[in-house]
Amino acid sequence: MPLFLLLLLVIVPIVELYVIIQVGQAVGVWWTLLLLVADSVLGTVLMRSQGRRAWLRFGEAMAAGRPPAKETLDGVLVIFGGAFLLTPGFISDIFGFALLLPPSRAVIRRLLLRQFTARLAASVRAGQFATGQRGGFPGFAGGGFTPPGPGNRSPFGEDVDVEGTARDIDPPSLGPRGG
Repeated sequence: MPLFLLLLLVIVPIVELYVIIQVGQAVGVWWTLLLLVADSVLGTVLMRSQGRRAWLRFGEAMAAGRPPAKETLDGVLVIFGGAFLLTPGFISDIFGFALLLPPSRAVIRRLLLRQFTARLAASVRAGQFATGQRGGFPGFAGGGFTPPGPGNRSPFGEDVDVEGTARDIDPPSLGPRGG
């Protein structure tokens, strides 16, 4: 991870500056500044339209009763694409446009989902979710999560509802002000 941060925080800005200087020498300072401002404005407009579309698809998925995984990831990619386009530099603009344009965003989304599912499968095979180690869910195996079952009690001292006959429990009073 430290190598990645070094690359991100030191090398990428140096490369961005180099490219800006090269473009400035080729077309002039004012044209370079105009290009940088124009792609930021275009990126803002594109981010707004793609963000709206992602939000509408998210709502449609929720209304249809299906998990909005693809739509959520699209929204995240649109946000990152917009951030890349607002960052001055031509290389970040290339990445920003790739994340904002639907065809390239679909390819990137598929790659991310493939990598995520492979990592998740490897974690499950390694037993990390069962043991609560290294990025699993520490609350599950002995880390404070009480699974529903006979004799298990809620934090308020009542039996955990397993069969769906839930009822509201008033929390204990916090003193004379009533909490």
